[in-house]
Amino acid sequence: MTKKAVNTAIEKIAKNYNQLEQSLVNQLRLELSKQNVTIGTYRERIWKSLFEMIIPKKYCIEQSVFIIDSYGNISREVDLAVYDEMYTPYIFNYEEIKFIPIEAVAVVVQCKSKIESKGEEKEQLKDENGKNRETMTQNLQKWAKSITNLKTSLDSVTRTITDLVDNYDEDLLNNPYNKSLTQTSSRPIRILCATKIHQSMMETLKENFDILLYVEDIKVTDQKESFSKLTKVITDESIDFVDWNNQLNHWRHDRYDEQMERISYQNYMKERQQKKLKSSASLKSRNLTQLRVTNHQEEEHTILSLTFQLNQLLMFLNNPMLFPHRAYARMFTKNLGGKIQED
Repeated sequence: MTKKAVNTAIEKIAKNYNQLEQSLVNQLRLELSKQNVTIGTYRERIWKSLFEMIIPKKYCIEQSVFIIDSYGNISREVDLAVYDEMYTPYIFNYEEIKFIPIEAVAVVVQCKSKIESKGEEKEQLKDENGKNRETMTQNLQKWAKSITNLKTSLDSVTRTITDLVDNYDEDLLNNPYNKSLTQTSSRPIRILCATKIHQSMMETLKENFDILLYVEDIKVTDQKESFSKLTKVITDESIDFVDWNNQLNHWRHDRYDEQMERISYQNYMKERQQKKLKSSASLKSRNLTQLRVTNHQEEEHTILSLTFQLNQLLMFLNNPMLFPHRAYARMFTKNLGGKIQED
């Protein structure tokens, strides 16, 4: 192909993404429900179709699930969960309810309709019986906390090139500098999808979510008409890749009291940073803003940008926490009143 033909093809690909975005916006703004499907479930399926198009096929996307950990914690219901079955092929089923272990989960998505301003929320504090109920903000904050409170476990054994490796080996844990732990406490990427977000709510939402996707109405200057577009906000878009890696793979490991006794987390992270300082010099200059796709008018192609940015973050989680079989076996045994086998 000639250079001109290649340029034309690239322009057409970008145009197709714009058309996809407009189709998505039109479907999300549809106010009529499908037969036998609530409008909320219908919109979740629309968002799911978007992620199915941009996330690699190695991941599964499940709708309406709960996420659990081996410490007995359960999240609030998650509208969409993106998880890796390669290392963690487990979904625990109870009738229609599905539970996915936190070690497998790479992305959690919560789907909402309109997220109103704080003033409008105050008017909705009472239900039809006059009782207080959660505002949308409170609901989202508690949902996000139920995700970040989940704990991954290092209690796993796997085969490497040379031998079996036990993450709970006392010698390795007591001398963590001899062991390169690429992950100590992973957490999923948190995404909020909405049909509309009031600007006054933006900072509160950014405290609880990594990525916000919503439909925004844009008024054309000197015209009465407006048009709707898909807008993306990434909370820490400008931080470097090293910080993103630490956020996703070493998420507040100091919450783990019983593991803190086995590994000096603060010393480990300090040593880790010193060892990586020279090798990560180039990474300190790289961030997600560099993966934004814009046109000649500096307008962002939202879905194209999201494709590159989200998949870059998934690359940081490309090898998820190895499944801690013993930790989950002990959790079930404890809840069933059985005797825990000692080490």
